[in-house]
Amino acid sequence: MGIESLIVFIIVGAIAGWLAGQIVKGYGFGLLGNIVVGIVGAFVAGLILPAIGLSLGGGILSAIIHATIGAVILLVLIRLVKQA
Repeated sequence: MGIESLIVFIIVGAIAGWLAGQIVKGYGFGLLGNIVVGIVGAFVAGLILPAIGLSLGGGILSAIIHATIGAVILLVLIRLVKQA
């Protein structure tokens, strides 16, 4: 993985984490936390979405949507664990 890929990966993670924080109110973690949530969310979505047969195509926009869906799932799970 080149430096350009790493930068794009971090930017996509940051945008997805921020969007997920906006969708799931009250669960933003700051810039660094949002990047981590977005990146982990992308991995979560990478496991879940193909298993249910959902494909979003390629490109930056679909990567952001994909990672945002996973980050929202992750934030909802974090909220459920904190409430329990």
